Amino acid sequence: MHFTHADSVAVLMSGGLDSAILLGAALQTSAKVFPLYVRCGLHWEAVELKHTRRFLVALERPALQPLTILDVPVSDLDANHWSVTGCNVPGADTPDEAVFLPGRNVLLLTKSMLWCHLHGVSAVALGVLGSNPFPDATPGFFSACEALVNRAVGGSVRIWTPFVQMHKTDVMHLGRELPLQYSFSCISPVDERHCGQCNKCQERRNAFRDAGMIDLSAYSN
Repeated sequence: MHFTHADSVAVLMSGGLDSAILLGAALQTSAKVFPLYVRCGLHWEAVELKHTRRFLVALERPALQPLTILDVPVSDLDANHWSVTGCNVPGADTPDEAVFLPGRNVLLLTKSMLWCHLHGVSAVALGVLGSNPFPDATPGFFSACEALVNRAVGGSVRIWTPFVQMHKTDVMHLGRELPLQYSFSCISPVDERHCGQCNKCQERRNAFRDAGMIDLSAYSN
């Protein structure tokens, strides 16, 4: 893992394992860490945000700054998409490509970088893995996005992807001492718990199993 030391860094929080572990790593190297949550109006976000707040409370450190929520609504792009309606959510047996949300990193990073630029934060970090198959998760995309947004505002905010050459199991090992039971990975929550039947729940279960770690997550099934 390569995580550059900095006075300040913003960490994009998605509620899931990778961003939770990334936040823990950032707290070891940066004087101020700003958790950012970008709310897009997706079906699972209300529950995910509650879990994110619980994780932040459990992880409290002097360097950890209050959670900032940025709004980037997407329902006007496709109001009938499963991510908005919660209907026909990709199940446990679907491939990673089934949960692709086109342009998601474009939306997340653009507003996050602008926030960093306006607040004097030197970098924004996200927990993308080397196995991520999506076109907006490549080194070329991140480099181009960084250059374009900075050019637009005369800025110098960096995009950091310290897990981009790592596999999920390696990242999980970095988070062994973190309160990962408060993270949240589900795209079809049931009574504020993991449904246990969607693509992301299966990915979560596999992550704990492959890392040889106990999964304390609450599943509905």
